[in-house]
Amino acid sequence: MKVMAIVLAAGQGKRMKSKLYKVLHPVCGKPMVGHVLDVVKEAEAERAVVIVGHGAEAVKSYLGDGAEFVLQEQQLGTGHAVRQAESLLGGEEGTTIVICGDTPLVQASTVRAMLELHAASGAAATVLTASFDNPTGYGRVIRGEDGSVQRIVEQKDCSPAEAAVKEINTGTYCFDNKKLFAALANVTSNNAQGEYYLTDVIGIFRAAGESVQAYCTGDLAEAIGVNDRVALAEAERFMRERINRGHLLNGVTLIDPATTYIEAGVRIGSDTVVHPGTVLRGSTVIGEDCAIGPQADITDSTIGNGVAVKYSVVAQSVVGDTSSIGPYANLRPGSKLGIGCKIGDFVELKNASLDDGSKVSHLSYVGDAKVGKDVNIGCGAITVNYDGYNKFVTEIGDNAFVGSNVNLIAPVKIGDGAYVVAGSTVTHDVPAGDLAIARERQTNKPGYADKIRGRAKAKKEKNNSR
Repeated sequence: MKVMAIVLAAGQGKRMKSKLYKVLHPVCGKPMVGHVLDVVKEAEAERAVVIVGHGAEAVKSYLGDGAEFVLQEQQLGTGHAVRQAESLLGGEEGTTIVICGDTPLVQASTVRAMLELHAASGAAATVLTASFDNPTGYGRVIRGEDGSVQRIVEQKDCSPAEAAVKEINTGTYCFDNKKLFAALANVTSNNAQGEYYLTDVIGIFRAAGESVQAYCTGDLAEAIGVNDRVALAEAERFMRERINRGHLLNGVTLIDPATTYIEAGVRIGSDTVVHPGTVLRGSTVIGEDCAIGPQADITDSTIGNGVAVKYSVVAQSVVGDTSSIGPYANLRPGSKLGIGCKIGDFVELKNASLDDGSKVSHLSYVGDAKVGKDVNIGCGAITVNYDGYNKFVTEIGDNAFVGSNVNLIAPVKIGDGAYVVAGSTVTHDVPAGDLAIARERQTNKPGYADKIRGRAKAKKEKNNSR
């Protein structure tokens, strides 16, 4: 059975009150339409056609070559939207999934179950439904005595008896593709909204003696369509709970899932412990046996096994096995740590690589630098990499020692085993094995401190006597 998909993503989303088009609003780090496209691909749809309208270029730019696109110039209802795909899919044999781009919580497993029911029953259409205690605002699913779907009635068109029905239409369907487009040709806009409803296809099928089935999901979150910021926050909460549960079941310890934010693309190895207040974003990959947090913020980074990150920010960086970061460190994009490195409190790295065993323990800045193995960089050391116009590289060889409060004025090279004395400002290369000292000789002036204090005291007394 060939499977295709039509994703409805043409709406502006006025209730979002946003400059960003509705389906591009992210849920756990990924735009809603991205979640939906992933689902239909996991359900093995061979083709995915996205119906775009408002913000068409932005949606197409985000999805790229992951889908085919059709423009719905006027938004005249869901039936009208689906019909725009006829030029691409109208002649195809097979089953077509129709799904809204603002339903990010529908799961691939549910869509696959729908497809199985659809194929087994020989239905012309299968509807994804859910049962709500308070179904206000949703289209009602009216079933016959045999359990098949008789019709779907929109909220504004419901009679009192129909409004009392608790089973609702989620807006996700499977259709026999050719029958779908044949039925759409007979849909009219004779309703309270003056729109072409996709749901009218169900009545057309029934009138023709076709079977229409329904698959009722037990996960009510799958029915959420995001139309405003309230629903967006609700979708975010459900998605976060689902993601966190998946990590827990895969052997990750989340000390407090309610205060742990993990985006959809993150992967975490077993026996890693994630502490409260941690935010893991983008394509981050974390190894096994790590201790992440409290309050770690990691984005698009690769973290090895046995790593500790505490009260720190890591972005677009690579951290080797058994390294430790923090507290209060900041690894900016392009940072790379080898095995067993230590980045301590109030240390900032940017576009810098440290080889195995090197340490920057506290209060230092290392930027645009290449640091060898087993290097110790002391408290307050700085690679001075920017002259206001260009960035320059500092190179530090294996086993070198850089003392506290050292300024390394790039471009400069510190050789293997070299020693830079504390308080030095280094402007020239230091050969391997050499010791560099670059500071003025200390001069003591006997009694001069007492003289300064005496002058200050006399000035104060004079001012007080006025």
